[in-house]
Amino acid sequence: MDDYTDLQSLSHQALCNMPQVRAVLDKIADKWTIMILTVICPKPARFNEIKRRLNGITHKALADALKRLERNGLVTRTVLPTQPIGVEYAITPLGHSLRVPFEALCAWAAANADKVEAAVLRYDNTGNHR
Repeated sequence: MDDYTDLQSLSHQALCNMPQVRAVLDKIADKWTIMILTVICPKPARFNEIKRRLNGITHKALADALKRLERNGLVTRTVLPTQPIGVEYAITPLGHSLRVPFEALCAWAAANADKVEAAVLRYDNTGNHR
């Protein structure tokens, strides 16, 4: 996508498939999905391990997100034959296919966090917003 034509084509394609695109993006573009998939992408993890690695997520938010990811085919849930019974979550091939775009998005966020924060401060300090 190095030129305007590629961006225009991609935009047209997204707009033509708007209901499908929006439905999928609604499933993967929430607050925790990217971070959860990032945690379990290298190897399966148990619930508490995921919770520990995602500092700030509540038990309920993580449970709800994992159920949603399982329902959408991005994560599998395996009951382990341990005492007490444990549950392990793993990324599916479909979930793994999000790795490249998610890594790109995370890299962009890390590279541009200061610029975004500076823009927020400039905007907030102008007093032009309503």
